Amino acid sequence: MGWRYAEVKLKKGSAADRSARSKGIDMDRGSIYIYTGDGRGKSPAAWGRALQAAAEGKRVVIIQFLKGRGLADSAFIRRMEPEIRLFHFEKSDENYMELPEEKKREECVNIRNGLGYAKKVLSVAECDLLILDEVLVLVEKEIITVEELKELLESRRETDVILTGSRLSDDILILADEVSRIEMVKL
Repeated sequence: MGWRYAEVKLKKGSAADRSARSKGIDMDRGSIYIYTGDGRGKSPAAWGRALQAAAEGKRVVIIQFLKGRGLADSAFIRRMEPEIRLFHFEKSDENYMELPEEKKREECVNIRNGLGYAKKVLSVAECDLLILDEVLVLVEKEIITVEELKELLESRRETDVILTGSRLSDDILILADEVSRIEMVKL
């Protein structure tokens, strides 16, 4: 027996569209896509969308959270610039969850700087696709609030946004145009 990964997609943009129209919100806004669940592959799925967008001539910004250095120092990733730009605001090389409490507090300041940059990217339409990798974990770990994430997403204009993370609250779910739940399935 082994494990297999399954992807379940939920589309609910029509409800979000009706809600936005009823409030007089501009419908030229970008879409919000979420990759969530207990399975592996949420970040690679987002990277796949990034590659697809770049191949279509679109500009992509990826901001990774809570992954230590992640792919930030990769020569391969640097070769994808300027079509795909990767940012990482944390200073520690270690995974956030493994840090002592004092270092976590320091990194929270850096994480908030990353979110500030994301807001700037969205407000000036610096890219066509913004990926906030592991941002849902920031909400789960109470590093940011749902309200802060909502405020960030409201500044998106026509930019599409992808959010990743293992847990998804109902408060964030209702913001999404499409949700992909990645699950491990025991065979």
